[in-house]
Amino acid sequence: MHVRDIRFEHHRDPLGIGEPSPRLSWTVAPDPPDGAEQQRGYEIEVRDGAGRIASRRVESADSVLVPWVGTPLESRERREVRVRVRGSGPPGPWSDYAPVEAGLLQAVDWSAAAITPLCDDVSAPADPRPAYLLRHEFAIAQPVMAARLYTSALGVFDMEINGLPVTDDVLSPGWTSYHDRLRYRTYDVTDLLRPGANAWGAHLADGWYRGRLGFNGGIRDIYGERTAVLAQLEIILADGSRLTVVTDPTWRCADGPVLASGLLEGETYDARRERPGWSAAGHDTSGWSPVAEVPLDPGVLVAADGPPVRRTQVLEPASVARKPDGRYVVDFGQNLVGRLRITVSGENGATVVLRHAEVLEDGELCTRPLRNATSTDRYVVRGSAVGETWEPRFTTHGFRYAEISGWPGTLRPQDVSAVVIHSDMRRTGYFDCSDEGLNRLHENVVWSMRGNFLDIPTDCPQRDERLGWTGDIQVFAPTAAFLYDCAGLLASWLKDLAADTDRDPGGVTPNWSPQIPVILPFEVPEGNHPMAGWGDAAVLVPWALYERYGDLGLLERQYRDMHRWVDTVEKAADPDRVWRDDFQFGDWLDPAAPPEEAAQSRTPKALVCTAYFARSASVLAEVAGLLGRPVDQERYAALAREVRDAFVRTFTDGQGRLAADTQTAYALAIGFGLLEGDGERAAAGARLADLVAEAGFTVATGFLGTPLVCDALTSTGHEDAAYRLLTERSCPSWLYQVDMGATTTWERWDSMLADGSVNPGEMTSFNHYALGTVADWLHRTVAGLAPAAPGYRTLLVRPRPGGGLSRARAAHDTPYGRAEVSWRRTEGRLTVEVTVPPGCEAVVDLPGLEPVTVGAGMRTFHA
Repeated sequence: MHVRDIRFEHHRDPLGIGEPSPRLSWTVAPDPPDGAEQQRGYEIEVRDGAGRIASRRVESADSVLVPWVGTPLESRERREVRVRVRGSGPPGPWSDYAPVEAGLLQAVDWSAAAITPLCDDVSAPADPRPAYLLRHEFAIAQPVMAARLYTSALGVFDMEINGLPVTDDVLSPGWTSYHDRLRYRTYDVTDLLRPGANAWGAHLADGWYRGRLGFNGGIRDIYGERTAVLAQLEIILADGSRLTVVTDPTWRCADGPVLASGLLEGETYDARRERPGWSAAGHDTSGWSPVAEVPLDPGVLVAADGPPVRRTQVLEPASVARKPDGRYVVDFGQNLVGRLRITVSGENGATVVLRHAEVLEDGELCTRPLRNATSTDRYVVRGSAVGETWEPRFTTHGFRYAEISGWPGTLRPQDVSAVVIHSDMRRTGYFDCSDEGLNRLHENVVWSMRGNFLDIPTDCPQRDERLGWTGDIQVFAPTAAFLYDCAGLLASWLKDLAADTDRDPGGVTPNWSPQIPVILPFEVPEGNHPMAGWGDAAVLVPWALYERYGDLGLLERQYRDMHRWVDTVEKAADPDRVWRDDFQFGDWLDPAAPPEEAAQSRTPKALVCTAYFARSASVLAEVAGLLGRPVDQERYAALAREVRDAFVRTFTDGQGRLAADTQTAYALAIGFGLLEGDGERAAAGARLADLVAEAGFTVATGFLGTPLVCDALTSTGHEDAAYRLLTERSCPSWLYQVDMGATTTWERWDSMLADGSVNPGEMTSFNHYALGTVADWLHRTVAGLAPAAPGYRTLLVRPRPGGGLSRARAAHDTPYGRAEVSWRRTEGRLTVEVTVPPGCEAVVDLPGLEPVTVGAGMRTFHA
């Protein structure tokens, strides 16, 4: 049995991690590959830099998030880990050593100062503001054995050493609740240094720290008026001595070619103002300005939990159309998040203007849905003899179409491309079936996740909003965790959510995080107002991650925030345990809501609130039990029962019929287990199926009902109705969007109307993952691959073919390895192929057959 893929916590690259005792995971590859041998024990060796070894031998089948061996890592310390496992026979071979290295774990480890460019005149009107250059020279007397760069910023940075980029990360260090958590990243820069003179430079821009954020015009300078960079370069020389170079007042600064840069506004770049060699030794800095220190508490510095944002793909144009007035409209065939890369030749001073939009209306960019996000980049040509290649550095846009004006000569397709940008998560989940419309729908969900997982989980990536709305990720977390390894990213975001809740005087979970003041298009109560379905993210996102990754430690860390939310709701509810509150988002964007009244739902808000109250209390009781808190478990289980009883008493007739006769009401009641007895569930399921049929099998649910409606139908024996709902093509439906040319999931069921015009509502994004939660049902029910135990330790293989499909397949890289289910129907016979990874088992539940439990390996079943 061969050990592969040793992992530390949820890190993709364990360099500069913040955990001194990282938990270990690995996968096992049996030999032969189709063997069913199972791990029964393991041995871990941890080797330090002096060759000392700590080891542990354990009789256990566990291979995910097992305890660290030996003493905790110290700051900067690097160790190597190898593992071997034993099945029924002798141990297998040792794995290769996997390195892990700690970052700066204590505030006292930082000697660098945060420095701000004094050439930045914050009193001058500039909106958006320029980016600045900062540099420093230093000498190295010996060959370099190893070098690490630890760096962060109040703003966003790009680093260069000796004229070469330090990293391909984008918009580092990302967006956190800066006052409480400022992320830093660690880079191996050994190969960039040399004996003799060296230079080190940083681009510095506003980013989220000082840039304009939020909608209705947004607000800038939210976290501070001055940007700053903090960096510490630690070098080990050939003789073993150490040299540390830091940001301090000896650095110099200057303006550069980025004249203006904003996440919402775009970037203006004047290539004539470039400073060749600015980050190389010997550059003339006679005209450069000094820098100054700014206060920064090193206690807020934290190592990154998840992957950085990176360029992940480059798309070429699907078409280039020239307008009579010389403008070009470029279609990339895919709605995406990123920016353009152009190669242009022209006269000195020629300006190329790049505008972006998700859709066209009457053949022109439809920018109205962007609201106040201008999303316009400008490039001023240097006038060189060869083509000048450029892409913006400190902005991103959500777009499929780009309008390019001012282009010198004729724009050729090879002159422009679209660079896709998002957090560099590992893809882990796949689905396809015999219906190409459903395949396109699934691909749309994938693209919406890519675009909206840009350092934090956002609601939309194109307009003047781009906030970490809690309700959106609450419903989407199970889908997200199947498609990509987002455990680290969401673990980091949950820390910010808890920090923001700590800052609220009432300890109320905010509706978006990182929390910033925004000018909403409707009146809201002061402070954080408890919002059903949104604040529940504090409970339900950690729970979804536990179900998919098996991380009990995450529940332990988030437990305080989880019970704080349920306690908040308990206080907000009436004494009879019904949560009545008029100011709620409710079943947001019910398709019957008027364009400008997104919260106007057919399902009463009190029903939605009380259902979520019961759900979060029930989950919290289960978490308390897992964490060994029996008093809390009993208390919250009793609370959940009381709320469920209140729901039945207030909103049902006791026979399975609800006072609110809506798809969402029944989906919540069934999906959250709020009805008593099989008879009530059956009656509720039958009524839900009738409602779906009465609506012509079109969707009648908003953000909160949509994730549950197909499951509610399936669990009550109405799979045919669920498939009819899934495959309906008239509006509102999932495939209506596909037929209208969608390449991402829309915010509204009718973001684009049937005549090709754009919905007049202000909330009209074409890239919004909330309604894409149906993908989770595609994975679990259409293909039949679901977790039946945390982290997929037990799989539930339960495909329920329907909808005229002849085949379907889902594959997921679980923490234990690749799991896969595929089925096909031929001449009335169902053939199902199942791959169960080592260390797991599967409950195989096929139509018409009794469920069976099988171990690891590949098997074929017939039904």
